[in-house]
Amino acid sequence: MTKGYREFEFDLPGALLDRLVSIIDEIESAPLTSEVTAKIPDEQGVYQLLLDGKPVYVGKTDNDAGLNSRLTRHSIKILHRIGLEPKRVSFKSVRIFVFTAVDLETDLIRHYGKESGLAWNGSGFGSNDPGRERDTTKNKPENFDYQFPINIDHKLDLQLPKRGPAADCFRLLRDALPYTLRIQRVGSSRKFHSDIESSIVTSLKSPFTARQAIAHLTNGLPPGWQATKLLGYVILYKENEKYPESEIIARSK
Repeated sequence: MTKGYREFEFDLPGALLDRLVSIIDEIESAPLTSEVTAKIPDEQGVYQLLLDGKPVYVGKTDNDAGLNSRLTRHSIKILHRIGLEPKRVSFKSVRIFVFTAVDLETDLIRHYGKESGLAWNGSGFGSNDPGRERDTTKNKPENFDYQFPINIDHKLDLQLPKRGPAADCFRLLRDALPYTLRIQRVGSSRKFHSDIESSIVTSLKSPFTARQAIAHLTNGLPPGWQATKLLGYVILYKENEKYPESEIIARSK
């Protein structure tokens, strides 16, 4: 050892993780309801979801959606799931004023998940549309969608035009659902198939469920259209297909 000299390397990621874990553990969890999440600022940070008091998911926000947006979206998603009582799910959240390059989300998942991991991380809970190639793939029993499939019989807070283009009605419905409604498009464009863009449909008296709305709009299309509910999302294509773990909602005649 050189006289008058020392080396010091500060473990910034480790220090950040230790401090953040202690803060999270000190927080009293709150019910994951829109009434509660409405009071959370829409700022950057990390959050934890708990099922029956046990951590099952860790997430972080980005520039597009802060804590308020993410937690509110999750609270609505849970309302539309079979077998998942909203009162079972709670959350903890921490605003972080300066986000560093440190991957806090991965470190927190590793900390709380231990060897087995967190039940909802990597299970499809936070996923968007998995894509057409996944439609024919069976879900694993540990996947979120397998354990808690979407509930298309939940009433929606939505009104559709009395009479108008089917495309407009489908867009309104798609944007209102807390799960994916994938509709056949023209190639890679944003336009729906010409049958949908050109069809005129009548309204459906509210309140109505997603099942009722999808069936009503599908039946207003030219023959050959099929609306199918998979475990975690709904698809609408001009086809006559049977998918694994699926239910046909409607076929236009």
